[in-house]
Amino acid sequence: MLSTIFSLPEFIALILFCAAMSFSPGPNTMLTTAIASNQGLRYAMPFAFAVPVGWLLMMIACGLGIGTLVTQAPALRWLIKLFGCIYLIWLAFKLSQNNHLKEINPIQLNMNFPKGVVIQFLNIKAWLLTVTITSVWVINAEGQPSSNPEQRLILSCIIVMLFAFISNMSYAITGAIFRNWLMGGVNPGQRLLIFNRILASILAATAIWTLFV
Repeated sequence: MLSTIFSLPEFIALILFCAAMSFSPGPNTMLTTAIASNQGLRYAMPFAFAVPVGWLLMMIACGLGIGTLVTQAPALRWLIKLFGCIYLIWLAFKLSQNNHLKEINPIQLNMNFPKGVVIQFLNIKAWLLTVTITSVWVINAEGQPSSNPEQRLILSCIIVMLFAFISNMSYAITGAIFRNWLMGGVNPGQRLLIFNRILASILAATAIWTLFV
């Protein structure tokens, strides 16, 4: 079944591309780590599920041609970058101010499932990923127009969602592990503040990086 949709070289290349794009540090992985380390793994789950749903909607949008408009229209591209950057820097600032572990605080970072889905559309890295997959692996097949774009889109969506979830869950588990360390020591508040400021700096740097992608 798989061999009738993608050739083996195409499939391997798609897997490697998705792995590199989803597991490399970015806005999603940093937010997932921050939520899990501050609130616990359970509170990171809605966002971990929101990312693949957001990417699925973006893949469908790209399949309809909207993704090409986003990446090729300079004004729209910069608008997405600017709003995404501002929002991420705001989240980074909020994170950098927190020095108390909260057992129950559902508004920490103000990130829930719906917002997690919506924020994907302000993530230019996610747009680049979905547009690239659509143009290289869906509408084309090894440089030629594909004869089965619908099947390719469905399988690509499954692969993209799988990597989005696994990567964010991996970072969430890492954040939860750090949470145990942050709760120990003589001054856990100071540990948490330093850890959050490191995460916030990475998140802010990632936000600024998206402006130059």
